[in-house]
Amino acid sequence: MILRGCLTIVAVLTCAALPAQRAEHASLTIGRLHYDGGGDWYANPSSLPNLLRAIRERTALRTAAQERAVRLTDPELWDVPFLHATGHSNIRFTDEEVRILRRWIMQGGFLHVDDNYGLDESFRREIARVFPDRTLAEVPLDHPVYRVVYAFPEGLPKIHEHDGKPAQGFGIFVDGRLAVFYSYQSDLGDGWEDPEVHGDAPAKHEAALRMGINLFAYAVGWGG
Repeated sequence: MILRGCLTIVAVLTCAALPAQRAEHASLTIGRLHYDGGGDWYANPSSLPNLLRAIRERTALRTAAQERAVRLTDPELWDVPFLHATGHSNIRFTDEEVRILRRWIMQGGFLHVDDNYGLDESFRREIARVFPDRTLAEVPLDHPVYRVVYAFPEGLPKIHEHDGKPAQGFGIFVDGRLAVFYSYQSDLGDGWEDPEVHGDAPAKHEAALRMGINLFAYAVGWGG
């Protein structure tokens, strides 16, 4: 992995051991993808702070308190190991953004896209532009992303009902590495939010957080 910052497992553990006064500068965070096309890229405002706190409290990974909103053309993109995108509507990349996103992923970045009911058609269209040579395929249930910290033997948890379809985790692999993870019909981001926002039961909130921790831990190469 050749992204800037503390992104390899060695660097991550080094960052975790840094003095507290350097934590803000050294800490890992999640990039929230600010995309164009009309979709609400800013959806679920409490989700990523809650997930970052859970990662910080339950692993040895030092994470920031807040995510960082980034566009694909921002230099800050190369400082985040984990890019999260969500929304209820259209997502659209320019040709330049397609090239940048492919390069960022090929060089070690991990993209998580969470269909917040309405993003599916446009995301599938855009990711096919990014990876016309690779297929978005269902991730096998025995993949490490489902067990790196917490065990999910049945795969992606179902947090909210949409069309009565089961939750599915789709992915794109680069040289054997799961580089793009698409959570479909699951609503992980809603589950990460403050429980009172959607009235989720504690078990749903906990399942969503555990899966999110798995995603982040896998992305940065942390094995528990």
